[in-house]
Amino acid sequence: MPWGAMARLVGRRALFAVPVLLVVTFGVFAIAAASPFDPVKAYGGTAVLGADQETLDRLRTNLGVDEPFVVRWGRWLAGALTGDLGQSAVLRQPVAQVIGERLVWSTLLCAVAFAVAVVAGTLLGVLAARRPGSWTDRTVTSLAYVLEAAPVFWIALLAVWLFALHLGVLPAAGLTDTASEQVTAGQVARHLVLPAGVLAVSQLPWFTLYVRQGVADALAEEPVRGARARGLGERTVLLGHALRSGLLPVLTLIGSRVPELITGALLVESVFSWPGIAAATVEAATAVDFPLLAALTTLATAAVLAGNLLADLLYGLIDPRVKLDDM
Repeated sequence: MPWGAMARLVGRRALFAVPVLLVVTFGVFAIAAASPFDPVKAYGGTAVLGADQETLDRLRTNLGVDEPFVVRWGRWLAGALTGDLGQSAVLRQPVAQVIGERLVWSTLLCAVAFAVAVVAGTLLGVLAARRPGSWTDRTVTSLAYVLEAAPVFWIALLAVWLFALHLGVLPAAGLTDTASEQVTAGQVARHLVLPAGVLAVSQLPWFTLYVRQGVADALAEEPVRGARARGLGERTVLLGHALRSGLLPVLTLIGSRVPELITGALLVESVFSWPGIAAATVEAATAVDFPLLAALTTLATAAVLAGNLLADLLYGLIDPRVKLDDM
């Protein structure tokens, strides 16, 4: 695949992302302005319950929430272009610092869960597709449909009950042990098992079913039948021919699963008290924290656009019939 075509595709998608992000951030400020939540009360907490109107008005002016949302959006956008994402009123920190402290842990959680879901889904899908209608195929497919219908927070609570409370083999929450004074790789890995496993299980059915259908269809195609007729081994036919064709639909699935992966990660982080961006997102939404809410929404939108771009690049890399210049 020519690198020039890849660069042109990335450039086109980057230009397309600019108006999308502008519309998204504008919508965030518009929706937040129409929210019934009062950012002044969220900022002051119980301290403003007995405050007079003059004090509330002064605080509202200092926070800038008495201005039209278009003005606030324009000021935030101008600052964002220079790298200043503003100050989070509810967390009393710069927005960039809030995101920087939490994003690495959310990224770690999502990356591990997504990798496990792709690898496990591919293995289960291939296993089920080898003999359609067999006991293995029916078991894998039925399990995938059951997991597909199960809410991620229900899976998370069940995992906590089973592995943390009943068996006591894994920690239920947090990033490190309670008595630990420093973050170590071993503790993080141990605490990551449950949240990453739950998030992976929530994504697993889609990859399993897509791989199963794709590989089963590929095994029925003439080129694969011809490979078998030439005496090639079953393993070579399956891995060298059917799997490559069967994985093509999965590549398009990667981009479409990113939004649900982000949503699932927020729920999983909340259940397991994982120190990612979930808590910051909830607080930003309920407190109508305009700068933080806009930054988090922009970040989520950029992740979705990047996921779609990655899926298209992988599709062009694996399938020589696809022309990236036509995308």
